[in-house]
Amino acid sequence: MLWQGNSILVGGVDEAGRGSIVGPLVVAGIGIRESKIALLRKMGVKDSKALNSKARARLFGEIMKVIDSVCIYKIDPIEVDGSVSLKGLNRLEAKVMASVINNIGVDEVYVDCCDVNPQRYREYMECHLTCKPRLYSMHHADVINMAVSAASIIAKITRDQEIQHICSKYGSIGSGYPSDERTMRFIRDWVAKNGSAPEFTRKSWKPLRIMLDEIIHCRL
Repeated sequence: MLWQGNSILVGGVDEAGRGSIVGPLVVAGIGIRESKIALLRKMGVKDSKALNSKARARLFGEIMKVIDSVCIYKIDPIEVDGSVSLKGLNRLEAKVMASVINNIGVDEVYVDCCDVNPQRYREYMECHLTCKPRLYSMHHADVINMAVSAASIIAKITRDQEIQHICSKYGSIGSGYPSDERTMRFIRDWVAKNGSAPEFTRKSWKPLRIMLDEIIHCRL
């Protein structure tokens, strides 16, 4: 146990960009002394989706000053596509979350579970853990747990930086999600012009698969 007085080290792990058609899936984990969790609440930490971009940017800096450990892992589109082809995206995300947990050195950790079965997801993670913290796999953990909320902000900011990096090279592509018409228009134009998908997109996502299939049929 990593004791400091009566304060254990608590971890939170979350992801950003799971449903995106562009860019990496980002997993972030933080470790913080239990005695400092009240600081997160005081500074206004909450699920990243409940915050605007300005608030997230402010909180990112404040969180990084008070946490005791952090680990960020970016899963690139090729790796995502490979797991989707094997119907194993949940397993891939669990493996990466386990890697993050192995690197934040906590006594107990809360994970926002993407699987419909939290117990099954916990078992996926346990297969890859080299440490033995108390592990809690929970739905909506990013809303109900301060450490996970903090991790969600770290993941979201990192993910947004990745999208901005793509925009700096290729122009505005929107949010990167299939629901964003600007994103889909960018991809449609790219595929029509080049006959292939951009390297930073997830070719396993259905809307892009359809576009690529149409190109193939047109060539037959």
